[in-house]
Amino acid sequence: MNPHDLKNIANLWFKAFNEQNLDDLLSLYNESAQHYSPKLKIREPETNGLIQGKDALRNWWKDCFERLPTLRYQVNKLTADDKQVFMEYTRKVDGEEEMEIGEVLEIKDGKIVFSRVYHG
Repeated sequence: MNPHDLKNIANLWFKAFNEQNLDDLLSLYNESAQHYSPKLKIREPETNGLIQGKDALRNWWKDCFERLPTLRYQVNKLTADDKQVFMEYTRKVDGEEEMEIGEVLEIKDGKIVFSRVYHG
């Protein structure tokens, strides 16, 4: 895939996330995709921050959307090559301080196979 295609996937990811549309969000992932997040490590320490598979992703984001119904991400910059896209965005939740975040989506055969979140 080319960088333009990967940026399109990232934009679809942001659209689905900001609409809190789990089905559209999960459709972007490979069945056995892995996701690492410092927030996951804090909320579910037994995972050490890493989950795998669409069921685990669904449970994580469903809980997140239920706890934080005003959660939205504002895209700041997307940088891509032919295998991954680095997303820089601002996390916004009513009543909370904004947080700058970086996230890498590794993409293979048009599906996200691994995502890693970094807090700034």
